[in-house]
Amino acid sequence: MIGVVGPDAAGKSTLIAGLTRLGYRTRHIAQEHSFVKDMWQRLTNPQVLVFLDVSYPASCHRRKRDWTEADWQEQQDRLSHARANADLYLNTDMLTAEEVLNRVVEFMKIRP
Repeated sequence: MIGVVGPDAAGKSTLIAGLTRLGYRTRHIAQEHSFVKDMWQRLTNPQVLVFLDVSYPASCHRRKRDWTEADWQEQQDRLSHARANADLYLNTDMLTAEEVLNRVVEFMKIRP
């Protein structure tokens, strides 16, 4: 089971769709909306935790949404435990969806 966490607009849904298409068992863990720091462990406790990150400016560009940097920072704070415990961390600002998928698949190939 691959758990995927990260702030809004980081590319979690797109990654999960790609991994699922390739036959991986995945789960979106909505840690960014929870005040419980280890919710990702309580809900899923995945064998692999992938953390997708995105900067505030990139998230605004991707979603065309009206949210403040304080809102983004709140999600970052809520995600700190998952980020610290992630097996793979990717900042997706400069990556295409295909590049993100390829990096996660390559990472999975080298996992014992």
